[in-house]
Amino acid sequence: MRKPKASTGSVMALGLLWLSATVRPVAAVSAVPESFAAVAREAKPAVVNISSTRVVRVPGSTGDPTEDFFRQFFGERLPPRLQKQQSLGSGFIVSPDGYIVTNAHVVQQAEQIHVKLSNRDEYDAKLVGADPKTDVALIKIKPRGAAPIVRLGDSDALEVGDWVVAIGNPFGLAETVTAGIASAKGRVIGAGPYDDFIQTDASINPGNSGGPLLNTQGEVVGINSAIFSRSGGNIGIGFAIPINLAKHVIDELRSKGKVARGGLGINIQDMTPALAQSFGLDHPTGGLVVEVEPGGPADKAGIQRGDVIIAYNGAPIQDSRQLTVMVAETSIGQSADLTLLRNKHELTVTVQIVEQPAGPRARVERRPSKGWGLEVTDLTSGLMRRYDIPRNVRGAMVQQIEPDGPAADAGLEPGDVIRQVDRQAVTSARNCQQALEQAGNRVLLLIQRGPVSGYAAMAR
Repeated sequence: MRKPKASTGSVMALGLLWLSATVRPVAAVSAVPESFAAVAREAKPAVVNISSTRVVRVPGSTGDPTEDFFRQFFGERLPPRLQKQQSLGSGFIVSPDGYIVTNAHVVQQAEQIHVKLSNRDEYDAKLVGADPKTDVALIKIKPRGAAPIVRLGDSDALEVGDWVVAIGNPFGLAETVTAGIASAKGRVIGAGPYDDFIQTDASINPGNSGGPLLNTQGEVVGINSAIFSRSGGNIGIGFAIPINLAKHVIDELRSKGKVARGGLGINIQDMTPALAQSFGLDHPTGGLVVEVEPGGPADKAGIQRGDVIIAYNGAPIQDSRQLTVMVAETSIGQSADLTLLRNKHELTVTVQIVEQPAGPRARVERRPSKGWGLEVTDLTSGLMRRYDIPRNVRGAMVQQIEPDGPAADAGLEPGDVIRQVDRQAVTSARNCQQALEQAGNRVLLLIQRGPVSGYAAMAR
């Protein structure tokens, strides 16, 4: 079971009939169910046990104590050896011909995938496709006859406080049923760029990964994915991927084996109160453009570093994550209107959406700043190699930070490169120091941390 490191946009319509779901209105007041037996009885035949095997490299050792002695005291190293590693999880069948939904972390990089049904039928499965960004995967078996299926529901209709039922194979114990409520929606836990989890207190433990979270009508409203725990066991905080987020992913995996998402060719970050003040906003809102890919769609549309995107096709943007989701769900080749704030003036540009690269874009997180005390040095080739700074970056490197100083409060760290001071480029330590001395009580910095750039605001 994956542990997190610590909402919803429009969902594209499905093109496949086997993913259609009947939307049922949620009653204003629901009575406490006397039993969840009917829900469990209907869904259990379609919930499967998944075991996968992958080969990993481990430090070389034969278990000989003499060998361990020589390695410890004389520094002798053995080459790594290959070892098989098994993973257990759950899944649920969504089509009579044997398509099964589970978590990407259950089956990714697996050499063998084995599926066991509730009627004890067993099958070898093949991986159709996996999407690590949402932790959704699709596998396929060849069932003997029509396979039992679950119905997919509407996670948007699920309300906080509604009853939910989780079915899976915690710790390898097959067909376990637990119940609870939807504790929260739209949770962001740092698992990926499209975090939008349903939080539940229905017991979810290792082995439940990939199993269904059901409403009281027996419809799947989520895919059990993660737990928050210090011990590895359930403490009443589990997370499930909303099925409305997963539907499009499942459809894409089935038809293409991968998920094609829209992109703008930019890197963005959230606004903080300090950054909002620096950019002339009354409160933090929108997505702040940090980098624009040369020749990309945003560059061609005239979007610049420092622009604040406040609306997408007329819909207000509250934070960078919301914008990322909305762009990702836009069809490749379609045009979108972006409303920007540039130097406190509002303008609208039209951008053609392209397919975003497979790799995730890293982002720099900044804390709200309160004040500055730092020493900078000239940027040398040796320092650039040491801190993984791209060759084309120019600026001054932060050498030292006072622990209680203003730069530390703004989130700066040794090894950061200051590229701009109040939007003016700096090219040396002296140039940077002069710019800081001439600044007022508040200054906006563009910094580079490794391969990632971002803005930080300092005040004193």
